[in-house]
Amino acid sequence: MLKVGLTGGLACGKSFVGDALASCGCYLIRADELGHEALAPDGAAFEPVIREFGPEILNADGRIDRRKLGARVFGDSGALARLNAIVHPAVIRREEQLMADFAAREPKGIAVVEAAILIETGSYQRFDRLILVTCKEEQQLARAMQRDGQTEAEVRNRLDRQMPVQEKRKFADFVIDTSGAKEDTLRQTRAVYEALRSLEI
Repeated sequence: MLKVGLTGGLACGKSFVGDALASCGCYLIRADELGHEALAPDGAAFEPVIREFGPEILNADGRIDRRKLGARVFGDSGALARLNAIVHPAVIRREEQLMADFAAREPKGIAVVEAAILIETGSYQRFDRLILVTCKEEQQLARAMQRDGQTEAEVRNRLDRQMPVQEKRKFADFVIDTSGAKEDTLRQTRAVYEALRSLEI
């Protein structure tokens, strides 16, 4: 089975490319969804996160309020590192379990893990190939403002904390540029899929 990482900056179109790869026949795993699962009341990170950040991050029904948690770690690199140290191992364990289950069913299949910070965390090294999704910065701004309801200043603040795209390119085996029409993104994605299919790993 081929293990493929799918990453990119804020609002670059990772999910769109992930969906397109899934429609080609890849097995898609979304790290963000696994992170949500880990923070759920029955998730592996639930109790450790409450111990670390206190019961004030809970909402009225006893679930972790992601906005409250985000406010606690936003702008505090130490707090963010502590949160990541709890959540990331739980997410990676689940990714590895899902990929192993898929490999047992489809030994010649392609598993794609979509995650925002594969390069920054060094997690990209777990994969046979890495796909980087990019677009113009002004498109990132517009897309993130529309999607997340944030101001331009808030989005720029998030972008400033991310690794520059030119740095990320050094790690990528494939780059998909989503700056153009959706049809162009789909064409690039299909070409990457065909290239992955041709690999013997």
